[in-house]
Amino acid sequence: MDYKRVLSVQDISCFGQCSLTVALPIISACGVETCVLPSALLSTHTMGFDGFTCLDLTEEMKKIIGHWENCGIKFDAVYTGYIVSAGQAEVISRVFGSCLKNGGLKIVDPVMGDFGKLYPAFDSDFVQTMKTLCAQADIIIPNITEASLLTDIEYREKYGEEYIENLLSALVALGPKKVVLTGVGYTEGTTGVAVYGGGEAFYYPHPRVARSCHGTGDVFASAFTGSLMRGKSAEQAAVIAADFTVRCILGTVEDRGHWYGVKFESCLADLDDRLK
Repeated sequence: MDYKRVLSVQDISCFGQCSLTVALPIISACGVETCVLPSALLSTHTMGFDGFTCLDLTEEMKKIIGHWENCGIKFDAVYTGYIVSAGQAEVISRVFGSCLKNGGLKIVDPVMGDFGKLYPAFDSDFVQTMKTLCAQADIIIPNITEASLLTDIEYREKYGEEYIENLLSALVALGPKKVVLTGVGYTEGTTGVAVYGGGEAFYYPHPRVARSCHGTGDVFASAFTGSLMRGKSAEQAAVIAADFTVRCILGTVEDRGHWYGVKFESCLADLDDRLK
């Protein structure tokens, strides 16, 4: 197996299973070297917790990248998640230019909203920042809320295939080679993932679990990135990541006290088996 090295750029939420505390173990479990560039240090994630603390690490990010540049450190892929400012998007652009191997992949999860709304820390100016970052990417992994924000297409809770096709076309028009759109469900009781690029579309449906769990977008994006680095196609990686995410949710839903994330750790062996 060709040994790959991935850099994940997103926050550290000290409590709450999301961002780097999800990306590092999941991508590592895929047999891929995983390095980190923290965008912020939070006491908890931002959903469901009051009074969380957040330390912006933009200036430290610049120092870290400068050291890497001096050391000649390169990555096979850069996968970005939660960032806190337009300045950090500029830092990521620098990483894309100086720390990515020739032919390396730029994977952007444009984390900024869900259920038709922006997350509390973001405004319309941040959406424009994320559009600029997505334009540089090879692959983007938005949910439908984020796709709507990125394309200025009205968000809908109920939709048909034409609506999703319009979103996918508009997302590719931003600049990425491929779009992996999550949370796409056409019938009651199902959801799924749509992959689009190069004029070709792929859709993988799976059962919708009634209970919503925090951090599942990060679980999916991390499993997708790890699978991709193991030589899977985007379509294969999307299927593996979707199945893994569902399994993590099903392993968590009965524990009503575990509302802040999913118990992905107990499913990591299954992910490794699937990749083999």
